[in-house]
Amino acid sequence: MDMNRKQQLMEDYKNRHPEMGIIAFKCGETGEIFLGISKDTKADYNSNRFKLLTQTHPNKRMKELWKKYGESNFEFSVVKILKYEDPQKDYTDKLEAMLEECLDSIENSSIIWK
Repeated sequence: MDMNRKQQLMEDYKNRHPEMGIIAFKCGETGEIFLGISKDTKADYNSNRFKLLTQTHPNKRMKELWKKYGESNFEFSVVKILKYEDPQKDYTDKLEAMLEECLDSIENSSIIWK
């Protein structure tokens, strides 16, 4: 791969605009909802799913439920989407505020990871 192509790919990656927001995994059997901040909802869904499938997820309760009831009893969703302009800017504070709002308003919810 030539240097120009490599630089272009790196620049494109740096300027991509992934969906950010609050993600949720809900256990249908118990109704428990696990919420988390996400700077890339698709990547975080895949990451959490992989960790649950391999039983390496840091959230013990979520891992127990996944093992007991299986993937088919879990529902993934994006609860809130953060609208933003600059992909280079850090939106952690806004995402944390959104997470707190969701934790306050959604019954039976807890944090996916700390």
